Amino acid sequence: MRKIDTLIHARWVVPVDGPARVLENHAVAVHHGTIEAVLPCAEARAMFEADEVIELDSHALLPGLINTHTHAAMNLMRGIANDMPLMPWLTEHIWPIEGEFMSPEFVADGTDLAMAEMLRCGTTCFNDMYFFPDVVAERVEAVGMRATVGMIVIDFPTVWAANADEYLEKGLALRDAWRGHERISTVFAPHAPYTVSDEPLEKIRTYADEMDLRVHMHVHETAFEVNDAQQKTGKRPLARLKDMGLLTPNFLAVHMTQLTDDEIATCATHGVHVLHSPESNLKLASGLCPVQKLIDAGINVALGTDGAASNNDLDMIGEMRTAAFIGKIAADDAAAVSADTVLRMATLNGAEALGIADHTGSITPGKAADLCAIDLDAIETRPTFDPVAAVVYNASREQVTDTWVAGQRLLADRRLTTLDEADLRERAAGWQQKLAAQDKNEDSQ
Repeated sequence: MRKIDTLIHARWVVPVDGPARVLENHAVAVHHGTIEAVLPCAEARAMFEADEVIELDSHALLPGLINTHTHAAMNLMRGIANDMPLMPWLTEHIWPIEGEFMSPEFVADGTDLAMAEMLRCGTTCFNDMYFFPDVVAERVEAVGMRATVGMIVIDFPTVWAANADEYLEKGLALRDAWRGHERISTVFAPHAPYTVSDEPLEKIRTYADEMDLRVHMHVHETAFEVNDAQQKTGKRPLARLKDMGLLTPNFLAVHMTQLTDDEIATCATHGVHVLHSPESNLKLASGLCPVQKLIDAGINVALGTDGAASNNDLDMIGEMRTAAFIGKIAADDAAAVSADTVLRMATLNGAEALGIADHTGSITPGKAADLCAIDLDAIETRPTFDPVAAVVYNASREQVTDTWVAGQRLLADRRLTTLDEADLRERAAGWQQKLAAQDKNEDSQ
């Protein structure tokens, strides 16, 4: 018998990639953080002797979910400003609070809170765009998650940087500091076409081409954004980005609710990835991304939650359900954006968008053991005729029992192993008191 670290037996294993859609009564063998084998339970018991054997008799074992668009530290602003469109939400509430309170401590506490929430809903990897990305990387390293950390760039000064050149300088230092890390990678993260001017975008394009790095950016999020750009520049934002040479297979376009058929064709031609954040788009009334049209055009569409300040959660299981439902409405077709499609969007498509599909995104021997287990024995998911449909259409994040990243069990029977829940609640309460007073003061002025 071969000695390994962990053997996980599950009622259903959902690999996402490969010939089998669902494997019943299978086991996943894990050693040194890597998936060694996926095989029937009886064969696994005969072949492997594991230090830890986990029995998940009523669970679906999935690849860890990949949240491709987050602003993790904004968890501390969850629900502070509701029921308003994007620009008033940003300019009247979010930006003033950030201007007052943004600090390494704010980002550390908010990122920890976000990672705790994500792990509790089966998310193993997130793609972040926020200030103090060096702090984000440090917290990811400490907690044990996987992350792509954005080298944020905007034109205006913040406590993180005084101008676009300093944002880039600090971003490149971040890349150098974490280059080659097993779980942490970096991307350029210019905020949006309306907050980043041509000169820094041209520098980003040059660096991205030279270093073969992704560029993560909000694009065509609202009709206002597109119309305002046309009035000011005579171009829609995507046309401007295309003319600058930014539309490549390294470009990650977030939201994309305002698209013409010609723009969809352009994105397909240039290999652009689209990061769909349906619940944030719904809450801010930004619009509907035409997901099925994008998929039909051959575009890779992945899934993200956006920040908890505009969602108001980081629940990727709920996000899958919403994506499927509004995808059908947008396409006027009940067969559009199927359960299998959104599960792939939340896993392997996300890994492909981030350039890490060789390491994660599916339950495949040789990849990292990034996994999540969802107990389908609950009343709400009985009877279970199809575990994929059960996960997407009626499971809840409370049914996630275990989450592993690179073989490390970061959530065990609903208990976080590298974060202290009581400490998180205490830190969140302290920030709530500070931020509520500031937001109340802004409203009174």
